[in-house]
Amino acid sequence: MSPPPIRVGIIGLSSSAITSWAADAHLPCFQTPAGRERYRIVALCNSTVAAARAAIKTYNLPPDTKAYGSPADLAADPDVELVICNTRVDKHFETTLPSIEAGKDVYIEWPIASHAADIDRLVAAARSSGSRALVGLQGRWAPPVLKVKELLDRSAELGLGRLLSSEVRAYGGTKDREILPVGLKYFAERAVGGNPIVIGFGHVIDYVQSVVGELVPGSVHTHLQLQRAEVRVRDPAQGDKIVETIRSDVPDLLSLHGTVISSRTQNQPASLIVTFRRGQPFPGTPALTWTLNCTGGEIRLVAPLGIGVQADAAQVVTIQLHRYDTDTVEEVPWEWNEQQAQVPVRARSVQTVLYAYADAKAAKRNGHGKDDGENGWVELEDAAARAAQIAGWLDGFQA
Repeated sequence: MSPPPIRVGIIGLSSSAITSWAADAHLPCFQTPAGRERYRIVALCNSTVAAARAAIKTYNLPPDTKAYGSPADLAADPDVELVICNTRVDKHFETTLPSIEAGKDVYIEWPIASHAADIDRLVAAARSSGSRALVGLQGRWAPPVLKVKELLDRSAELGLGRLLSSEVRAYGGTKDREILPVGLKYFAERAVGGNPIVIGFGHVIDYVQSVVGELVPGSVHTHLQLQRAEVRVRDPAQGDKIVETIRSDVPDLLSLHGTVISSRTQNQPASLIVTFRRGQPFPGTPALTWTLNCTGGEIRLVAPLGIGVQADAAQVVTIQLHRYDTDTVEEVPWEWNEQQAQVPVRARSVQTVLYAYADAKAAKRNGHGKDDGENGWVELEDAAARAAQIAGWLDGFQA
């Protein structure tokens, strides 16, 4: 007998939000037949009860869906088992802490929070209460990333040999190199905690390291630059009119060189070289090119339209394998599974994490397996280590 659906409360599913990640990437996961087997939305929490009620109506949720205007009230609801946070990053801490302290499981979109002290407090609260906190680094579970990992794991069979080096060249984080929409104006304010380095580059460096191995502390050399400090702000509501110019304190260029050691390098040092530049690349240049140079061949992943292989650009990602002995290049196919194909592309990697979590919970209830992060999600403490890594690179930068 199947267990009952996990009862979900969502924070930040708004009918008037400037960004639509909650509606585009999370909501569809609950609306497919497979989603309804695993989850049931029982509550929404927005800035006010009225705002939550408006969203319930906008998204045609069941009329008995509860509306909350306070994260503490949501946390106190015994009917809510899992809380999903989709607010702006500087609201993550205050909106998720009550639920974590109450011992509820939570799913926090990346980045975790604005400040290291807040992240540390969330980690401590989860340890104390027994809350399981998942973090939205779902790029690790995107099929193209998993395919590259599979190729390296089959390196002996494929004649690839040991990974020697990996290079990443990425452009993006925002659609334009020197303009921000008014709703993302905070991307130029480092104190908010959400910006192209932490979000756009952050997702890339996370899924790359999930494949090649973690950068060895002390081996990393970084260079950061703010090339375009003056940022124009456009208002879509006024026909994309430029309404002001602000000064950014967030770097828009980052390069790093370091060493990774993992089973995929046969526990020998390999180099990881990454270059990230905010905004558009030269016309015709892919947004993301990721190569993995091995002793017997090379893997190349190309995403022409965006660096988020877990989101919008994933449907056009190509993977190729160059065999050195025959000097031949072959296309490596990858695909979304049947369940992923039922939701929009932006929702597919989120769905993978949500369903993995639900299935692991169900298996544990039935006495089979463990509901641990090896099943397909990133735990809070793992994500906190990634946040500290990126913060360490940013801390040395002065605008």
